[in-house]
Amino acid sequence: MGRVEKILIDIESCIQTGVFKKLEDDKLDMKDNSHNASEWKEVFKTSCAFLNTNGGILLIGIHEDEKNKTFDIKGFNKENEDKLKTIKNQFKNEKKEVLNLEQYFASYKFFEILGKQVVAIYIEELPEELKYIYHDGFAYERIITGDHKISDNKIIAQSEYKLEIQNAKELQPVINARLENLNVDKLNEYIQLLNKEVIVERIKVDLESAKSFLERKGFITKTLEPTILGVLVCGNNVEDILASRSQIDCYVNTGVVVAENKKILKDNILKLMEKGINFILQNIQVGVSVEAGGMSIPEYPVRLIRESVNNSLAHRDYGINKFININIVPNKHIELRNPGRFKSQLILQDISSKIPMRRIIAGNSKPNNPKLAEVLKVFDKWEGKGLGMSTLTNECLANNIDLPFYKFHSEDELSLFIRKGKLLDNKMESLFKTYAGYIEKKLKGELITEEQKIVLSYFYKSEIENKNERYTILLTRDNNHLDAISILEESGLIYNHEISNELYSVFIIDRELFKKDFNVELRKLFGADFDALNKEGRDALACIYEYNKYSKEKYPTAHLIGNTLWTKAGKSNILDGFETFKRRIRLLVEKMVKRGIINKVGGKNQYETNEAFVKRLSIYDEE
Repeated sequence: MGRVEKILIDIESCIQTGVFKKLEDDKLDMKDNSHNASEWKEVFKTSCAFLNTNGGILLIGIHEDEKNKTFDIKGFNKENEDKLKTIKNQFKNEKKEVLNLEQYFASYKFFEILGKQVVAIYIEELPEELKYIYHDGFAYERIITGDHKISDNKIIAQSEYKLEIQNAKELQPVINARLENLNVDKLNEYIQLLNKEVIVERIKVDLESAKSFLERKGFITKTLEPTILGVLVCGNNVEDILASRSQIDCYVNTGVVVAENKKILKDNILKLMEKGINFILQNIQVGVSVEAGGMSIPEYPVRLIRESVNNSLAHRDYGINKFININIVPNKHIELRNPGRFKSQLILQDISSKIPMRRIIAGNSKPNNPKLAEVLKVFDKWEGKGLGMSTLTNECLANNIDLPFYKFHSEDELSLFIRKGKLLDNKMESLFKTYAGYIEKKLKGELITEEQKIVLSYFYKSEIENKNERYTILLTRDNNHLDAISILEESGLIYNHEISNELYSVFIIDRELFKKDFNVELRKLFGADFDALNKEGRDALACIYEYNKYSKEKYPTAHLIGNTLWTKAGKSNILDGFETFKRRIRLLVEKMVKRGIINKVGGKNQYETNEAFVKRLSIYDEE
């Protein structure tokens, strides 16, 4: 059963039960009987939007009345059949030349619903090199359920992108490859999926009959030479023809040579995607979720693994004869190392600043390999819309993984690191506990929410990774957690970095939360006695000072001091040596009490720094 049949069943059910269900979306629009010219203009406008975006279905003869929560079925007037044939000629290119887009109007089908006939028009998305087309002087795009004029800036950007497409590396001919190196059965698998909703292309009996289709899809050149794209999708013995461009080298890096697992995968791109995904799923840990009734849960989200592997193969630079690496470090991260690089316009960086910034702009829906992307869409291996980075960011903000980052190895190679753990981990929770009083004051007496903690953790960890020459995905008020970001900005807990511009806000953290040590303040208070402390003693004193100044729990116990320092060192999940460490801290605290550096509060085992301490000069003090 196709999508239209399911929609018509839903409409009948809504009418019969009186329960309205909104059905229009970014790939479905309903028009009423379309008797007059103005109504046909809306048909042309929506057709233009579908062509310029992701394709869609126009269902004529039905009106979805969202205001009155009902569907009005008028049916299609068959006297207007001739009008249907004119749709394909209603559009022009940027040169104002009339286009015949018949091949992108895949099919017209009549259906019956409640005794009336309606017509469905199946419209395919245009290839990138034909976008954008115009109707009545305007180019339209589909956004959710509406048709919107495309901005001049977007049209200019698309014109520049079309120049890139002309030199797309996926369309380069493969040296020494011949037409017979392609496999007609693999080609027909693709055609069958193209025909899933309606028949748009005939099954090919041999390669000879497929030539025009192969050329149109970019699988061969005009001189019948197979392209990289053609061999990737439907080539025989692909590893012999494309070498490393059809290969993934996979490793499980345990640190123990005997236990390491290595696998080299070679195949057509679709099978290569599945093999890469399966390697990861077979080599990561699987837990059991009590909340999900004992269901097995992999340590990394499955959807994230699928999208990340698929995007690696979809976006890699096929002009470079290098393989992709998948490197799994158990309990630490998955690394996907790719030939290629981000386009310069997607990188926001300022490495000369006191607070270095290295951010990647998410949401770019323009594929590096546009013709390959068209094929992968058909196989449900690539969705476009910049969803790969969105999924990375969303899984991170859902606290299912720690902050992901990219590392650039050279001008033509980069890695994505997907890290095990949580964004809001014990270390961040400890920070928020230590600074709870300060944060609450900044929030004007309001308690910090879990969402605000998550967002602060994202910005905090991004700064750390950026300083370490790693690139993180830009998080803005426009794409994630609008309310939390707005409140944090108003409170001064985050603010704009100097690299921010009218398009992108690059947020950094209140510098008080980034204080790494209090040596200056403590040396001013305690002079030579501070210098005489060993590192653990200084850390313990700094922890007490930090709690006194910033926390709601102003006077920490020796137990809390030990726990906080252990967590700050990133050892919250390590038990070995923990009790011994806490014992040392307790002894150091007792010594500082005896020397008058800190005081017990109210006779309890809680501590504060002694602001009245009579200090001896430190070697760092000026006479």
